[in-house]
Amino acid sequence: MPLEFSVVITLPFIVALVGGVLAIVDAIARLRRGSAILAVIQIIASVLFVLSLFIANVPFGAPLLAVVTIIVLLLQLVFSGTTRRGGAAITVIAIILLVIWLVLIGGRVVIPGVTG
Repeated sequence: MPLEFSVVITLPFIVALVGGVLAIVDAIARLRRGSAILAVIQIIASVLFVLSLFIANVPFGAPLLAVVTIIVLLLQLVFSGTTRRGGAAITVIAIILLVIWLVLIGGRVVIPGVTG
């Protein structure tokens, strides 16, 4: 089964891409500070999520990978010890963007001019 790349640049795609990249940046920063296990899981989940935005027919799908990434980000918030100034802000922004993306692609909220 060959990989098919399909990218349609819409507002939900940009929101998902920024949220995924922020999750990767947050995970790398946390890995450098020493919280290894959750940071490695977060890197894996967020990289797979960002890749699933570009590759069609991913087995788990982008929505499931987004939910896993959100759960790991929430765990990072709960179990993080001392955070540097602005460290928690990146985590919270990534969570908010991924939740917004899940709401937009779910079709429950329709915003005129924004296709999901």
